[in-house]
Amino acid sequence: MEANTVTLVQESFKKVKPIASTAAKIFYTKLFELDPNLKPLFPSEEEAMKVQGNKLMTMLGAAVAGLSNLEALIPVLKDLGKRHVAYKVEASHYDTVGAALLSTLEAGLGDDFTPEVKEAWTSVYGTMSSVMIDASY
Repeated sequence: MEANTVTLVQESFKKVKPIASTAAKIFYTKLFELDPNLKPLFPSEEEAMKVQGNKLMTMLGAAVAGLSNLEALIPVLKDLGKRHVAYKVEASHYDTVGAALLSTLEAGLGDDFTPEVKEAWTSVYGTMSSVMIDASY
């Protein structure tokens, strides 16, 4: 992975951190809009979804930070992918999650979501999701 890609993702994620809870809400709203069939895979209670949103943002933050050391990140992503099988996540769901993530970043970053940032996030998410899928299916 190119150093510039890692830098763009890490720097843009720093701008998302202060609005993490809002970003999580945007993400799940978009995810369920893109595929309403995913909604039953998540808690229905509002408080539980807040917890889920916190987990999402924490995991995403750790993964973004881990881009500086891919050798250490890959086993973590493999384990995460395997755990998602138990949650009934299918390989095809990763594309929907990626679309929801990019939409969330666009909403959260506004003008800072440049074509270069979008390309960097697309690359990084593609790599991460491929590792998770390959470890699980």
